[in-house]
Order: sequence, then C-alpha cells, then structure tokens
Amino acid sequence: MKKHTPDSVPPPVEHPPSLEKSLGSAIRELRQRHQLTLAQVSEQASVSRSMLSKIETGQIMAGLDTLSRIARALGVSMSMLFRNYDVPSGAAQLVKRDAGMQVVRRGTKSGHTYKLLAYDQGPVKRFEPFLIEMNEQSESFPTFEHPGTEFIHMLEGTMEYRHGNTVYVLEPGDSLTFAGEILHGPERLLVKPIRFLSVILYPGAPQ
Repeated sequence: MKKHTPDSVPPPVEHPPSLEKSLGSAIRELRQRHQLTLAQVSEQASVSRSMLSKIETGQIMAGLDTLSRIARALGVSMSMLFRNYDVPSGAAQLVKRDAGMQVVRRGTKSGHTYKLLAYDQGPVKRFEPFLIEMNEQSESFPTFEHPGTEFIHMLEGTMEYRHGNTVYVLEPGDSLTFAGEILHGPERLLVKPIRFLSVILYPGAPQ
C-alpha cells in the first residue's frame, strides 16, 4: 500500500469569500478606517446596532436600501462596498436552487422571504432579481418605494397587489410591470402559498 507523504497531499482549495462576508468585511474596514463606532454608523444609517453587527460579520445579507444608507453613513459610494468582490467582465453567474442569498427587507419578519438570485458588480446598479415567498404566517403587508422599473411574474398562488390607487389580482402566469417610485406591495393573499419573481431595473441601466 502506498504511503501518503506530505508531498502527495493536494493543496487545499481556496474558495473566494461569499458576498455577505465580502460586504461585511468592507463595511467594517471602512468604519474602522473612519474611526467610527457601530453605534455611530447604526444611528446615521437608521439600522439597528445588532443588525449592523450581523452584516459586518456576514451573518445576513442586507437589502439595497440598507446598504445605500450604510454607504452614505460611511461617506462612500455604494460601489466601494463591492470593490473586493468582483468577477471578470462578462462572466456568467450560476445560482443553484435554494442557494439564493436571503436578504433583509421590510416584511421579512412577517412570513415573507426575499431571495436575491443575482448580484451586480461595478459602480452602476443595473438590476436586482428576487424570488419572493409568502406563507400562512404572512399577516402584515409592507409597501415599497424605490427608483426604477419593477417586473413581477407570478409562479404560485393568487394575490391582490396594489400599485398606487389600483389593485391587481395576480394568478400563476400573470405578469405586472410598473414604476417603482409609486408606493406598491401585496394587498391580500387569496390562495397560499405565494411565490413570484420580482426584477427591479434601476435608472441608468444600459438598455
């Protein structure tokens, strides 16, 4: 039997840090560089101290609005938070089933699950695709308002979805496109569970 020697042991494979870890490390590094405490940044960004700590340690993935507020509190652009997490230009991204990054948004504690299915690199945020799930525990329905255009495609269940003063009934196979600047969000769950895709296209994205 061949004996394993140190020379025969393959070197360990180095995996790049996850997006959560990379973002958290960048935020912590910038905060410490500016000699700011967790309490100071959390107050300026309107984010709880415990959540900011979890973001810095890569335990949770913050939504775009939260990251934007943190970046402003640190006095940097959003792209600075992503500077250490990049892929070659034109490279493809594969997100396996159930591997989407769960992000924190309003409604997360109400039985709503938001999974980010891709991320964008570079100084310009072009789009964000989410898989959103709502179950029997969903009771409160937060409203959202953001720049850009949003596209929704229903996969499962039936719900009433409000955009401004209009309420739409969405069933599997239905799609809805609307301006994100107008208040919008689920109004009532008619057939549960609910699953739908939400893609946000931000201003300045290449057409």
